Amino acid sequence: MYQSGHYARSVAARPHCGGVPSGEGASAYSRGVVIGKQDAGVDDLEDMDELDLAEVEREICRLPDVSIARLVAEPTGRVSEVHVVAHPGKHPKQIARDVQSIALASFGLELDRRIISVVQLGGDTYDHEALRGGYRSSVVAITAESNGLRSLVRVTLARDDEESVGFAEGSVATTARHRLVATATVDALRQLEPAAECIDVDHAQILRVGAHDIAVVTVVFVLPPSEQLVSGSAIVRPQQEADAVARAVLDATNRRLAYMSQT
Repeated sequence: MYQSGHYARSVAARPHCGGVPSGEGASAYSRGVVIGKQDAGVDDLEDMDELDLAEVEREICRLPDVSIARLVAEPTGRVSEVHVVAHPGKHPKQIARDVQSIALASFGLELDRRIISVVQLGGDTYDHEALRGGYRSSVVAITAESNGLRSLVRVTLARDDEESVGFAEGSVATTARHRLVATATVDALRQLEPAAECIDVDHAQILRVGAHDIAVVTVVFVLPPSEQLVSGSAIVRPQQEADAVARAVLDATNRRLAYMSQT
């Protein structure tokens, strides 16, 4: 089993920022949204208060990074989609968190982050704080199990409040051990960041540099029709070669993935 966090970005957001439609669409739009947990049953929904969607949208548009917000509700009143157009700069995932906080704190409305779509329009300005590591993954745990000549490696990564577990299975041979750790790390990374689907492990090994052991990993970013080979490294802490290999994978991928997630 593994836990996986998902975040969706969309380029479909209708220009709207707090204004209520006029004419025939006004009555349908002002139908309100039910306040409460979005997975509540039909019987529970009948007892909850209603809230005008436009009021929620206006409050979301007060966020400095948001220019347009649009909420879509089902016939029962449950919010099924949240579309946000934002300025470039802050990471889309953080903008989604801000939207969740505003909805909950101001209206008691709980929004699942998976229904929030964020598109950023503007120049080629990126959140340099994120590129420096604000949204990087970190190693939580590494375990290995041997069964005869086969070995199963599990690597757990965390980013913000999300965790994922990656797996890799192969030979128990010493020469394969580091590659298995690197492959399991990439597998976990793919669950946290969809852009990591283009990554494949090229090589992983421990090298002696001066008085220290260094884990060195090379990974390939497959971006058809081209491929880009990048490397990462990490100092081996006492009795923690596997941890160093996993950190070397993250060293090779974190910065580029942070950039790719904003493009």
